[in-house]
Amino acid sequence: MSILRLFSVISLVFFVGCATAPEQVSTPKASVKPVEPTKPLSKSERKEDKSSLDPDVLFMLLTAEIAGQRGQYDVALEGYLEAAKRVHDPRLTERAAMIALYIKDGNKSNEAVSLWLKQEPNNLSARKIAALSALKAENKQQAVEQLSALLKQDPAGFEKTLFELASALQKEGNVPFIYDVMEALSVKHPDQAGVYFIQSLLAADMKNNGLAERKVEQALRLQPNWDKALILQAQMAVYAEDFKRAETLLRNASLKYPENQKFKKMLAQVLIKSAKYEEAGEVYETLIANNAKDFESQFSLGLVNLQLDRDDKAEDIFKQLLGQAEWRNQANFYLGKIEEKRDNTGNALTWFDKVTEGPFQFEAVVTAISLLAKDKQFDKAEQRLKALPGKFPKQKTRIVLIQAELYSQQKQYEKAYNYLTGELKNYPDQEELLYSRALMADRMGKLAVMEADLQKILAKAPDNVEALNALGYSLADKTTRYAEAETYLLQALRIKPDEPVILDSYGWLKYKMGNHHIALDYLQRAYEKQPENEIAAHLAEVLWVSGKKDDAKKLIVNALDNAPDDPYLLGFKNKFLQLDSSK
Repeated sequence: MSILRLFSVISLVFFVGCATAPEQVSTPKASVKPVEPTKPLSKSERKEDKSSLDPDVLFMLLTAEIAGQRGQYDVALEGYLEAAKRVHDPRLTERAAMIALYIKDGNKSNEAVSLWLKQEPNNLSARKIAALSALKAENKQQAVEQLSALLKQDPAGFEKTLFELASALQKEGNVPFIYDVMEALSVKHPDQAGVYFIQSLLAADMKNNGLAERKVEQALRLQPNWDKALILQAQMAVYAEDFKRAETLLRNASLKYPENQKFKKMLAQVLIKSAKYEEAGEVYETLIANNAKDFESQFSLGLVNLQLDRDDKAEDIFKQLLGQAEWRNQANFYLGKIEEKRDNTGNALTWFDKVTEGPFQFEAVVTAISLLAKDKQFDKAEQRLKALPGKFPKQKTRIVLIQAELYSQQKQYEKAYNYLTGELKNYPDQEELLYSRALMADRMGKLAVMEADLQKILAKAPDNVEALNALGYSLADKTTRYAEAETYLLQALRIKPDEPVILDSYGWLKYKMGNHHIALDYLQRAYEKQPENEIAAHLAEVLWVSGKKDDAKKLIVNALDNAPDDPYLLGFKNKFLQLDSSK
Protein backbone atom coordinates (compact mmCIF):
# COMPACT_ATOMS: atom_id res chain seq x y z
CA MET A 1 0.00 0.00 0.00
CA SER A 2 1.31 3.40 -0.89
CA ILE A 3 2.00 5.73 2.00
CA LEU A 4 -0.14 8.37 0.28
CA ARG A 5 -3.14 6.30 1.39
CA LEU A 6 -2.26 6.57 5.07
CA PHE A 7 -4.52 9.45 5.94
CA SER A 8 -8.25 9.24 5.73
CA VAL A 9 -8.32 13.03 5.60
CA ILE A 10 -6.95 12.88 2.05
CA SER A 11 -10.08 12.88 -0.09
CA LEU A 12 -9.90 12.35 -3.81
CA VAL A 13 -11.71 15.32 -5.28
CA PHE A 14 -10.44 14.87 -8.83
CA PHE A 15 -12.18 11.83 -10.30
CA VAL A 16 -10.00 11.96 -13.38
CA GLY A 17 -9.37 8.72 -15.22
CA CYS A 18 -12.11 6.71 -13.50
CA ALA A 19 -13.75 3.87 -15.36
CA THR A 20 -17.15 5.52 -15.08
CA ALA A 21 -18.29 9.07 -15.63
CA PRO A 22 -17.21 11.50 -12.88
CA GLU A 23 -19.92 12.13 -10.36
CA GLN A 24 -21.11 15.50 -9.10
CA VAL A 25 -19.86 15.84 -5.54
CA SER A 26 -20.71 18.24 -2.79
CA THR A 27 -17.50 20.11 -2.04
CA PRO A 28 -16.47 23.50 -0.75
CA LYS A 29 -16.63 26.31 -3.23
CA ALA A 30 -12.90 26.20 -3.83
CA SER A 31 -12.67 22.55 -4.82
CA VAL A 32 -13.09 21.03 -8.24
CA LYS A 33 -16.55 19.76 -9.12
CA PRO A 34 -16.28 17.12 -11.82
CA VAL A 35 -19.34 17.03 -14.04
CA GLU A 36 -21.13 14.11 -15.56
CA PRO A 37 -20.49 14.23 -19.30
CA THR A 38 -24.00 12.85 -19.83
CA LYS A 39 -25.70 15.38 -17.57
CA PRO A 40 -27.64 17.91 -19.67
CA LEU A 41 -27.84 21.58 -18.91
CA SER A 42 -30.66 22.58 -16.58
CA LYS A 43 -33.89 24.13 -17.88
CA SER A 44 -32.92 27.56 -16.56
CA GLU A 45 -29.53 27.30 -18.27
CA ARG A 46 -31.15 26.27 -21.56
CA LYS A 47 -33.71 29.05 -21.26
CA GLU A 48 -30.94 31.61 -20.71
CA ASP A 49 -28.99 30.15 -23.62
CA LYS A 50 -32.00 30.30 -25.95
CA SER A 51 -32.59 33.95 -25.21
CA SER A 52 -28.95 34.99 -25.50
CA LEU A 53 -27.26 32.63 -27.98
CA ASP A 54 -27.26 32.80 -31.75
CA PRO A 55 -28.65 29.75 -33.57
CA ASP A 56 -25.21 28.32 -34.50
CA VAL A 57 -24.03 28.27 -30.89
CA LEU A 58 -27.35 26.85 -29.68
CA PHE A 59 -27.06 24.07 -32.28
CA MET A 60 -23.52 23.30 -31.03
CA LEU A 61 -24.75 23.00 -27.45
CA LEU A 62 -27.70 20.77 -28.34
CA THR A 63 -25.42 18.55 -30.42
CA ALA A 64 -22.90 18.41 -27.55
CA GLU A 65 -25.58 17.46 -25.02
CA ILE A 66 -26.97 14.67 -27.20
CA ALA A 67 -23.45 13.36 -27.88
CA GLY A 68 -22.65 13.39 -24.16
CA GLN A 69 -25.80 11.44 -23.33
CA ARG A 70 -24.81 8.85 -25.94
CA GLY A 71 -21.28 8.55 -24.55
CA GLN A 72 -19.70 10.29 -27.55
CA TYR A 73 -17.55 12.48 -25.33
CA ASP A 74 -15.09 13.56 -28.02
CA VAL A 75 -17.98 15.04 -30.04
CA ALA A 76 -19.44 16.64 -26.91
CA LEU A 77 -16.06 18.14 -26.07
CA GLU A 78 -15.71 19.77 -29.49
CA GLY A 79 -19.20 21.24 -29.20
CA TYR A 80 -18.78 22.70 -25.73
CA LEU A 81 -15.29 24.01 -26.43
CA GLU A 82 -16.31 25.71 -29.68
CA ALA A 83 -19.37 27.23 -27.99
CA ALA A 84 -17.20 28.41 -25.08
CA LYS A 85 -14.89 30.20 -27.51
CA ARG A 86 -17.81 32.10 -29.02
CA VAL A 87 -19.67 32.93 -25.82
CA HIS A 88 -18.17 34.39 -22.65
CA ASP A 89 -19.80 31.80 -20.37
CA PRO A 90 -17.54 30.02 -17.84
CA ARG A 91 -20.12 27.25 -17.38
CA LEU A 92 -19.49 26.05 -20.92
CA THR A 93 -15.72 26.29 -20.52
CA GLU A 94 -15.84 24.34 -17.26
CA ARG A 95 -17.91 21.62 -18.88
CA ALA A 96 -15.45 21.39 -21.77
CA ALA A 97 -12.48 21.20 -19.36
CA MET A 98 -14.02 18.45 -17.27
CA ILE A 99 -14.92 16.32 -20.31
CA ALA A 100 -11.37 16.78 -21.67
CA LEU A 101 -9.95 15.60 -18.36
CA TYR A 102 -12.33 12.65 -18.28
CA ILE A 103 -11.29 11.40 -21.72
CA LYS A 104 -7.63 12.29 -20.99
CA ASP A 105 -7.21 14.69 -23.88
CA GLY A 106 -4.29 16.76 -22.61
CA ASN A 107 -4.23 19.30 -25.43
CA LYS A 108 -7.95 20.04 -25.25
CA SER A 109 -7.79 20.13 -21.47
CA ASN A 110 -5.06 22.78 -21.53
CA GLU A 111 -6.96 24.77 -24.14
CA ALA A 112 -10.20 24.68 -22.14
CA VAL A 113 -8.54 25.48 -18.81
CA SER A 114 -6.60 28.41 -20.31
CA LEU A 115 -9.84 29.84 -21.68
CA TRP A 116 -11.59 29.24 -18.36
CA LEU A 117 -8.88 31.14 -16.44
CA LYS A 118 -9.13 34.05 -18.86
CA GLN A 119 -12.87 34.20 -18.21
CA GLU A 120 -12.55 33.65 -14.44
CA PRO A 121 -8.98 34.37 -13.26
CA ASN A 122 -9.90 33.77 -9.60
CA ASN A 123 -11.77 30.52 -10.06
CA LEU A 124 -10.04 28.01 -7.78
CA SER A 125 -11.47 24.97 -9.55
CA ALA A 126 -10.00 26.16 -12.84
CA ARG A 127 -6.68 26.85 -11.17
CA LYS A 128 -6.60 23.40 -9.57
CA ILE A 129 -7.31 21.71 -12.87
CA ALA A 130 -4.59 23.78 -14.49
CA ALA A 131 -2.14 22.62 -11.81
CA LEU A 132 -3.28 19.02 -12.23
CA SER A 133 -2.88 19.20 -16.00
CA ALA A 134 0.62 20.66 -15.67
CA LEU A 135 1.61 17.89 -13.25
CA LYS A 136 0.18 15.19 -15.50
CA ALA A 137 1.99 16.70 -18.49
CA GLU A 138 5.19 16.96 -16.40
CA ASN A 139 5.50 20.68 -17.12
CA LYS A 140 7.50 21.70 -14.07
CA GLN A 141 7.52 25.47 -14.62
CA GLN A 142 3.80 25.60 -15.31
CA ALA A 143 3.02 23.34 -12.33
CA VAL A 144 5.00 25.54 -9.93
CA GLU A 145 3.35 28.69 -11.31
CA GLN A 146 -0.15 27.25 -10.92
CA LEU A 147 0.54 25.98 -7.40
CA SER A 148 2.00 29.34 -6.40
CA ALA A 149 -1.12 31.03 -7.76
CA LEU A 150 -3.28 28.66 -5.71
CA LEU A 151 -1.28 29.48 -2.58
CA LYS A 152 -1.76 33.18 -3.19
CA GLN A 153 -5.49 32.86 -3.91
CA ASP A 154 -6.37 30.41 -1.14
CA PRO A 155 -3.64 30.15 1.53
CA ALA A 156 -6.04 28.58 4.06
CA GLY A 157 -6.99 25.76 1.68
CA PHE A 158 -3.58 25.22 0.15
CA GLU A 159 -2.65 22.23 2.32
CA LYS A 160 -5.88 20.47 1.37
CA THR A 161 -5.26 21.25 -2.30
CA LEU A 162 -1.84 19.60 -2.15
CA PHE A 163 -3.37 16.44 -0.66
CA GLU A 164 -6.03 16.40 -3.36
CA LEU A 165 -3.48 16.75 -6.14
CA ALA A 166 -1.14 14.13 -4.67
CA SER A 167 -4.00 11.67 -4.27
CA ALA A 168 -5.29 12.27 -7.79
CA LEU A 169 -1.84 11.63 -9.25
CA GLN A 170 -0.84 8.76 -6.97
CA LYS A 171 -1.43 5.90 -9.41
CA GLU A 172 -0.62 7.46 -12.74
CA GLY A 173 1.73 10.27 -11.75
CA ASN A 174 5.51 10.33 -11.99
CA VAL A 175 6.35 10.42 -8.28
CA PRO A 176 9.96 11.68 -8.65
CA PHE A 177 8.73 14.46 -10.93
CA ILE A 178 6.02 15.50 -8.48
CA TYR A 179 8.65 15.50 -5.74
CA ASP A 180 10.85 17.83 -7.84
CA VAL A 181 7.91 20.18 -8.35
CA MET A 182 7.37 20.26 -4.58
CA GLU A 183 11.07 20.90 -4.07
CA ALA A 184 10.93 23.92 -6.40
CA LEU A 185 7.79 25.06 -4.61
CA SER A 186 9.47 24.74 -1.21
CA VAL A 187 12.36 26.93 -2.41
CA LYS A 188 9.88 29.53 -3.57
CA HIS A 189 7.70 29.23 -0.43
CA PRO A 190 9.91 27.91 2.40
CA ASP A 191 7.30 28.62 5.07
CA GLN A 192 4.76 26.03 3.82
CA ALA A 193 4.78 22.98 6.09
CA GLY A 194 2.30 21.21 3.82
CA VAL A 195 4.80 21.16 0.97
CA TYR A 196 7.42 19.41 3.11
CA PHE A 197 4.78 16.98 4.36
CA ILE A 198 3.80 16.00 0.81
CA GLN A 199 7.48 15.64 -0.03
CA SER A 200 7.85 13.27 2.90
CA LEU A 201 4.97 11.14 1.61
CA LEU A 202 6.44 11.11 -1.89
CA ALA A 203 9.93 10.25 -0.61
CA ALA A 204 8.47 7.34 1.34
CA ASP A 205 6.66 6.23 -1.82
CA MET A 206 10.07 6.22 -3.55
CA LYS A 207 11.46 4.07 -0.69
CA ASN A 208 13.84 6.86 0.34
CA ASN A 209 13.20 6.68 4.07
CA GLY A 210 16.04 9.00 5.07
CA LEU A 211 14.73 11.76 2.84
CA ALA A 212 11.20 11.16 4.06
CA GLU A 213 12.36 11.57 7.65
CA ARG A 214 14.16 14.82 6.91
CA LYS A 215 11.16 16.31 5.13
CA VAL A 216 8.67 15.47 7.86
CA GLU A 217 11.08 17.01 10.38
CA GLN A 218 11.11 20.21 8.28
CA ALA A 219 7.33 20.23 8.36
CA LEU A 220 7.33 19.80 12.14
CA ARG A 221 9.80 22.63 12.63
CA LEU A 222 7.22 24.92 11.04
CA GLN A 223 4.20 23.27 12.73
CA PRO A 224 5.45 21.45 15.86
CA ASN A 225 1.96 20.35 16.97
CA TRP A 226 0.74 19.04 13.61
CA ASP A 227 -0.82 15.67 14.46
CA LYS A 228 -0.68 14.28 10.92
CA ALA A 229 3.04 14.97 10.66
CA LEU A 230 3.75 13.50 14.10
CA ILE A 231 1.80 10.37 13.24
CA LEU A 232 3.58 10.09 9.89
CA GLN A 233 6.91 10.29 11.66
CA ALA A 234 5.88 7.43 13.95
CA GLN A 235 4.50 5.41 11.04
CA MET A 236 7.83 5.67 9.26
CA ALA A 237 9.53 4.23 12.31
CA VAL A 238 7.00 1.37 12.29
CA TYR A 239 7.66 0.65 8.60
CA ALA A 240 11.35 0.54 9.40
CA GLU A 241 10.45 -1.89 12.25
CA ASP A 242 12.00 0.53 14.71
CA PHE A 243 9.21 0.04 17.22
CA LYS A 244 11.22 1.53 20.07
CA ARG A 245 11.56 4.86 18.24
CA ALA A 246 7.89 4.79 17.23
CA GLU A 247 6.91 4.17 20.84
CA THR A 248 9.11 7.04 22.08
CA LEU A 249 7.71 9.47 19.50
CA LEU A 250 4.12 8.57 20.34
CA ARG A 251 4.61 8.65 24.11
CA ASN A 252 6.15 12.12 23.82
CA ALA A 253 3.31 13.30 21.58
CA SER A 254 0.73 11.84 23.97
CA LEU A 255 2.27 13.67 26.92
CA LYS A 256 2.58 16.93 25.01
CA TYR A 257 -0.94 16.77 23.54
CA PRO A 258 -3.00 14.72 26.03
CA GLU A 259 -6.31 15.68 24.42
CA ASN A 260 -5.35 14.19 21.05
CA GLN A 261 -6.48 10.57 21.20
CA LYS A 262 -4.90 9.66 17.84
CA PHE A 263 -1.47 9.43 19.44
CA LYS A 264 -2.66 7.07 22.18
CA LYS A 265 -4.46 4.80 19.70
CA MET A 266 -1.41 4.49 17.53
CA LEU A 267 0.80 3.99 20.59
CA ALA A 268 -1.38 1.03 21.60
CA GLN A 269 -0.98 -0.47 18.11
CA VAL A 270 2.81 -0.07 18.26
CA LEU A 271 2.89 -1.70 21.70
CA ILE A 272 0.95 -4.65 20.30
CA LYS A 273 3.48 -4.96 17.45
CA SER A 274 6.19 -5.04 20.11
CA ALA A 275 4.24 -7.77 21.97
CA LYS A 276 3.79 -5.40 24.95
CA TYR A 277 0.20 -6.47 25.46
CA GLU A 278 -0.08 -5.41 29.11
CA GLU A 279 1.00 -1.87 28.28
CA ALA A 280 -1.26 -1.76 25.23
CA GLY A 281 -4.18 -2.80 27.42
CA GLU A 282 -3.41 0.01 29.85
CA VAL A 283 -3.47 2.56 27.01
CA TYR A 284 -6.84 1.27 25.79
CA GLU A 285 -8.23 1.42 29.33
CA THR A 286 -7.16 5.07 29.53
CA LEU A 287 -8.87 5.81 26.22
CA ILE A 288 -12.09 4.13 27.36
CA ALA A 289 -12.00 5.97 30.70
CA ASN A 290 -11.87 9.26 28.77
CA ASN A 291 -14.62 8.23 26.36
CA ALA A 292 -17.08 5.52 27.33
CA LYS A 293 -18.37 5.44 23.73
CA ASP A 294 -14.99 4.64 22.22
CA PHE A 295 -16.15 1.23 21.02
CA GLU A 296 -13.12 0.81 18.77
CA SER A 297 -10.83 0.89 21.81
CA GLN A 298 -13.17 -1.44 23.70
CA PHE A 299 -12.98 -3.97 20.87
CA SER A 300 -9.19 -3.67 20.74
CA LEU A 301 -8.98 -4.16 24.52
CA GLY A 302 -11.02 -7.33 24.12
CA LEU A 303 -8.49 -8.64 21.57
CA VAL A 304 -5.60 -7.74 23.88
CA ASN A 305 -7.24 -9.67 26.72
CA LEU A 306 -7.62 -12.66 24.42
CA GLN A 307 -3.91 -12.46 23.62
CA LEU A 308 -3.17 -12.43 27.34
CA ASP A 309 -5.46 -15.47 27.89
CA ARG A 310 -7.86 -13.38 29.94
CA ASP A 311 -10.80 -14.93 28.19
CA ASP A 312 -13.38 -13.99 30.84
CA LYS A 313 -12.48 -10.30 30.60
CA ALA A 314 -12.52 -10.45 26.81
CA GLU A 315 -15.90 -12.19 26.91
CA ASP A 316 -17.38 -9.42 29.09
CA ILE A 317 -16.19 -6.75 26.66
CA PHE A 318 -17.48 -8.52 23.56
CA LYS A 319 -20.87 -9.14 25.18
CA GLN A 320 -21.16 -5.43 25.97
CA LEU A 321 -20.41 -4.66 22.31
CA LEU A 322 -23.34 -6.81 21.19
CA GLY A 323 -25.52 -3.78 21.85
CA GLN A 324 -23.67 -1.78 19.19
CA ALA A 325 -24.83 -2.63 15.67
CA GLU A 326 -21.49 -1.59 14.14
CA TRP A 327 -19.56 -4.02 16.35
CA ARG A 328 -22.07 -6.86 16.77
CA ASN A 329 -20.70 -9.19 14.09
CA GLN A 330 -17.10 -8.81 15.26
CA ALA A 331 -18.19 -9.43 18.85
CA ASN A 332 -20.16 -12.54 17.85
CA PHE A 333 -17.13 -13.89 16.00
CA TYR A 334 -14.74 -13.54 18.92
CA LEU A 335 -17.28 -14.87 21.41
CA GLY A 336 -17.33 -17.91 19.15
CA LYS A 337 -13.52 -18.07 19.21
CA ILE A 338 -13.58 -18.00 23.02
CA GLU A 339 -16.01 -20.94 23.12
CA GLU A 340 -13.87 -22.75 20.54
CA LYS A 341 -10.88 -22.26 22.81
CA ARG A 342 -12.92 -23.80 25.67
CA ASP A 343 -13.80 -26.79 23.44
CA ASN A 344 -17.49 -25.87 23.66
CA THR A 345 -18.28 -26.67 20.03
CA GLY A 346 -22.04 -26.22 20.34
CA ASN A 347 -21.76 -22.77 21.93
CA ALA A 348 -19.07 -21.74 19.45
CA LEU A 349 -21.29 -22.70 16.50
CA THR A 350 -24.16 -20.68 17.97
CA TRP A 351 -22.00 -17.54 18.10
CA PHE A 352 -20.49 -18.10 14.65
CA ASP A 353 -23.96 -18.50 13.15
CA LYS A 354 -24.85 -15.04 14.46
CA VAL A 355 -22.21 -13.41 12.26
CA THR A 356 -24.52 -12.49 9.40
CA GLU A 357 -22.60 -9.84 7.46
CA GLY A 358 -19.32 -7.99 7.06
CA PRO A 359 -15.72 -9.19 6.67
CA PHE A 360 -16.04 -11.68 9.56
CA GLN A 361 -18.95 -13.61 8.04
CA PHE A 362 -16.89 -15.86 5.78
CA GLU A 363 -14.32 -16.52 8.51
CA ALA A 364 -17.13 -17.44 10.90
CA VAL A 365 -18.57 -19.98 8.44
CA VAL A 366 -15.14 -21.45 7.70
CA THR A 367 -14.29 -21.75 11.40
CA ALA A 368 -17.62 -23.47 12.02
CA ILE A 369 -16.85 -26.01 9.26
CA SER A 370 -13.41 -26.58 10.74
CA LEU A 371 -14.92 -27.22 14.19
CA LEU A 372 -17.40 -29.74 12.81
CA ALA A 373 -14.61 -31.53 10.94
CA LYS A 374 -12.51 -31.61 14.11
CA ASP A 375 -15.44 -33.32 15.86
CA LYS A 376 -15.67 -35.69 12.87
CA GLN A 377 -19.13 -34.35 12.01
CA PHE A 378 -18.20 -34.45 8.34
CA ASP A 379 -21.75 -34.64 6.97
CA LYS A 380 -22.70 -31.40 8.73
CA ALA A 381 -19.45 -29.78 7.63
CA GLU A 382 -20.12 -30.78 4.00
CA GLN A 383 -23.67 -29.46 4.26
CA ARG A 384 -22.42 -26.05 5.33
CA LEU A 385 -19.70 -26.08 2.71
CA LYS A 386 -22.19 -26.64 -0.12
CA ALA A 387 -23.87 -23.31 0.63
CA LEU A 388 -20.64 -21.29 0.38
CA PRO A 389 -20.08 -20.89 -3.41
CA GLY A 390 -23.41 -19.10 -3.88
CA LYS A 391 -22.88 -16.84 -0.86
CA PHE A 392 -19.21 -16.07 -1.38
CA PRO A 393 -18.37 -16.29 -5.11
CA LYS A 394 -15.13 -14.32 -4.60
CA GLN A 395 -13.83 -16.95 -2.18
CA LYS A 396 -13.84 -19.79 -4.72
CA THR A 397 -10.20 -20.80 -4.19
CA ARG A 398 -10.52 -20.99 -0.42
CA ILE A 399 -13.72 -22.99 -0.71
CA VAL A 400 -11.96 -25.49 -3.00
CA LEU A 401 -9.10 -25.79 -0.52
CA ILE A 402 -11.52 -26.35 2.36
CA GLN A 403 -13.27 -29.11 0.41
CA ALA A 404 -9.94 -30.78 -0.32
CA GLU A 405 -8.99 -30.53 3.35
CA LEU A 406 -12.28 -32.17 4.37
CA TYR A 407 -11.50 -35.11 2.09
CA SER A 408 -8.00 -35.28 3.54
CA GLN A 409 -9.24 -35.31 7.13
CA GLN A 410 -11.40 -38.29 6.21
CA LYS A 411 -8.28 -39.93 4.73
CA GLN A 412 -9.86 -39.75 1.28
CA TYR A 413 -6.56 -38.65 -0.22
CA GLU A 414 -7.24 -39.92 -3.72
CA LYS A 415 -10.58 -38.12 -3.78
CA ALA A 416 -8.89 -34.89 -2.65
CA TYR A 417 -6.13 -35.36 -5.22
CA ASN A 418 -8.59 -35.92 -8.09
CA TYR A 419 -10.75 -33.00 -6.97
CA LEU A 420 -7.77 -30.62 -6.96
CA THR A 421 -6.58 -31.99 -10.31
CA GLY A 422 -9.98 -31.15 -11.77
CA GLU A 423 -9.87 -27.62 -10.39
CA LEU A 424 -6.34 -27.12 -11.74
CA LYS A 425 -7.62 -27.75 -15.26
CA ASN A 426 -9.50 -24.46 -14.93
CA TYR A 427 -6.77 -22.65 -12.98
CA PRO A 428 -3.48 -24.35 -13.94
CA ASP A 429 -1.20 -21.72 -12.38
CA GLN A 430 -3.07 -21.14 -9.12
CA GLU A 431 -0.34 -21.43 -6.48
CA GLU A 432 -2.53 -22.45 -3.55
CA LEU A 433 -4.18 -25.22 -5.56
CA LEU A 434 -0.80 -26.46 -6.77
CA TYR A 435 0.55 -26.45 -3.23
CA SER A 436 -2.47 -28.31 -1.87
CA ARG A 437 -2.27 -30.96 -4.60
CA ALA A 438 1.47 -31.32 -3.95
CA LEU A 439 0.71 -32.20 -0.33
CA MET A 440 -1.89 -34.75 -1.41
CA ALA A 441 0.53 -36.21 -3.97
CA ASP A 442 3.15 -36.50 -1.23
CA ARG A 443 0.72 -38.43 0.97
CA MET A 444 -0.06 -40.80 -1.91
CA GLY A 445 3.58 -41.40 -2.79
CA LYS A 446 3.31 -39.50 -6.08
CA LEU A 447 6.65 -37.79 -5.56
CA ALA A 448 7.07 -36.78 -9.20
CA VAL A 449 3.75 -34.91 -9.16
CA MET A 450 4.57 -33.35 -5.81
CA GLU A 451 7.92 -32.12 -7.05
CA ALA A 452 6.51 -30.87 -10.37
CA ASP A 453 3.77 -28.85 -8.63
CA LEU A 454 6.18 -27.26 -6.16
CA GLN A 455 8.72 -26.51 -8.88
CA LYS A 456 5.96 -24.83 -10.89
CA ILE A 457 5.23 -22.56 -7.92
CA LEU A 458 8.91 -21.77 -7.43
CA ALA A 459 9.39 -20.98 -11.11
CA LYS A 460 6.96 -18.07 -10.68
CA ALA A 461 7.70 -17.24 -7.04
CA PRO A 462 11.25 -18.38 -6.14
CA ASP A 463 10.91 -17.02 -2.59
CA ASN A 464 7.68 -18.88 -1.79
CA VAL A 465 8.66 -20.13 1.67
CA GLU A 466 5.92 -22.76 1.93
CA ALA A 467 6.94 -24.36 -1.38
CA LEU A 468 10.66 -24.23 -0.51
CA ASN A 469 10.03 -25.88 2.86
CA ALA A 470 7.66 -28.53 1.51
CA LEU A 471 10.01 -29.51 -1.30
CA GLY A 472 13.09 -29.52 0.94
CA TYR A 473 11.38 -31.58 3.64
CA SER A 474 9.94 -34.14 1.18
CA LEU A 475 13.30 -34.64 -0.50
CA ALA A 476 14.94 -35.05 2.91
CA ASP A 477 12.28 -37.42 4.26
CA LYS A 478 11.55 -39.59 1.23
CA THR A 479 14.72 -39.53 -0.87
CA THR A 480 18.47 -39.35 -0.43
CA ARG A 481 18.75 -36.14 -2.45
CA TYR A 482 19.99 -34.36 0.63
CA ALA A 483 22.10 -31.74 -1.15
CA GLU A 484 19.08 -30.53 -3.12
CA ALA A 485 16.93 -30.56 -0.01
CA GLU A 486 19.49 -28.45 1.83
CA THR A 487 19.54 -25.87 -0.97
CA TYR A 488 15.80 -25.34 -0.68
CA LEU A 489 15.71 -25.33 3.11
CA LEU A 490 18.63 -22.93 3.46
CA GLN A 491 16.87 -20.53 1.10
CA ALA A 492 13.72 -20.82 3.21
CA LEU A 493 15.73 -20.17 6.38
CA ARG A 494 17.29 -17.07 4.85
CA ILE A 495 13.81 -15.68 4.28
CA LYS A 496 12.29 -16.81 7.61
CA PRO A 497 15.12 -17.79 9.97
CA ASP A 498 12.89 -18.29 13.02
CA GLU A 499 9.97 -20.15 11.45
CA PRO A 500 9.42 -23.33 13.54
CA VAL A 501 8.33 -25.61 10.68
CA ILE A 502 11.42 -24.68 8.65
CA LEU A 503 13.70 -25.21 11.66
CA ASP A 504 12.05 -28.62 12.08
CA SER A 505 12.56 -29.51 8.40
CA TYR A 506 16.22 -28.51 8.48
CA GLY A 507 16.80 -30.37 11.74
CA TRP A 508 15.21 -33.49 10.24
CA LEU A 509 17.43 -33.15 7.16
CA LYS A 510 20.55 -32.93 9.34
CA TYR A 511 19.42 -36.05 11.19
CA LYS A 512 19.04 -37.89 7.89
CA MET A 513 22.53 -36.72 6.91
CA GLY A 514 23.90 -38.16 10.16
CA ASN A 515 24.66 -34.88 11.94
CA HIS A 516 22.74 -35.51 15.16
CA HIS A 517 24.26 -32.63 17.13
CA ILE A 518 23.10 -29.95 14.67
CA ALA A 519 19.80 -31.78 14.21
CA LEU A 520 19.08 -31.59 17.94
CA ASP A 521 19.83 -27.89 18.04
CA TYR A 522 17.37 -27.07 15.25
CA LEU A 523 14.65 -29.45 16.45
CA GLN A 524 14.80 -28.21 20.03
CA ARG A 525 14.52 -24.60 18.82
CA ALA A 526 11.57 -25.56 16.65
CA TYR A 527 9.79 -27.37 19.50
CA GLU A 528 10.33 -24.49 21.93
CA LYS A 529 8.73 -22.10 19.48
CA GLN A 530 5.92 -24.41 18.39
CA PRO A 531 5.35 -27.60 20.44
CA GLU A 532 3.52 -29.54 17.71
CA ASN A 533 3.27 -33.33 17.62
CA GLU A 534 5.20 -33.87 14.39
CA ILE A 535 8.09 -31.78 15.72
CA ALA A 536 7.88 -33.71 19.01
CA ALA A 537 8.16 -37.02 17.15
CA HIS A 538 11.18 -35.79 15.18
CA LEU A 539 12.90 -34.46 18.28
CA ALA A 540 12.17 -37.65 20.25
CA GLU A 541 13.69 -39.83 17.53
CA VAL A 542 16.90 -37.80 17.40
CA LEU A 543 17.11 -37.82 21.20
CA TRP A 544 16.63 -41.59 21.19
CA VAL A 545 19.33 -42.38 18.63
CA SER A 546 21.64 -39.89 20.36
CA GLY A 547 21.47 -41.99 23.53
CA LYS A 548 19.05 -39.69 25.39
CA LYS A 549 16.30 -42.29 25.64
CA ASP A 550 14.82 -41.07 28.92
CA ASP A 551 14.39 -37.57 27.50
CA ALA A 552 12.78 -39.04 24.39
CA LYS A 553 10.36 -41.18 26.45
CA LYS A 554 9.38 -38.26 28.65
CA LEU A 555 8.73 -36.04 25.66
CA ILE A 556 6.55 -38.61 23.87
CA VAL A 557 4.60 -39.69 26.95
CA ASN A 558 3.71 -36.08 27.75
CA ALA A 559 2.71 -35.42 24.16
CA LEU A 560 0.57 -38.61 23.99
CA ASP A 561 -1.30 -37.54 27.13
CA ASN A 562 -2.61 -34.55 25.17
CA ALA A 563 -3.00 -36.30 21.80
CA PRO A 564 -3.31 -40.08 22.25
CA ASP A 565 -4.36 -40.68 18.63
CA ASP A 566 -1.79 -38.52 16.90
CA PRO A 567 -0.23 -40.51 14.01
CA TYR A 568 3.23 -38.92 14.38
CA LEU A 569 3.48 -39.76 18.08
CA LEU A 570 2.09 -43.26 17.55
CA GLY A 571 4.56 -43.73 14.71
CA PHE A 572 7.44 -43.06 17.07
CA LYS A 573 5.92 -45.35 19.69
CA ASN A 574 5.59 -48.23 17.25
CA LYS A 575 9.03 -47.69 15.78
CA PHE A 576 10.86 -47.72 19.11
CA LEU A 577 9.41 -50.66 20.99
CA GLN A 578 11.11 -49.74 24.24
CA LEU A 579 8.13 -47.49 25.04
CA ASP A 580 5.54 -49.37 27.04
CA SER A 581 2.32 -49.60 24.99
CA SER A 582 0.16 -48.79 28.01
CA LYS A 583 1.65 -45.37 28.51
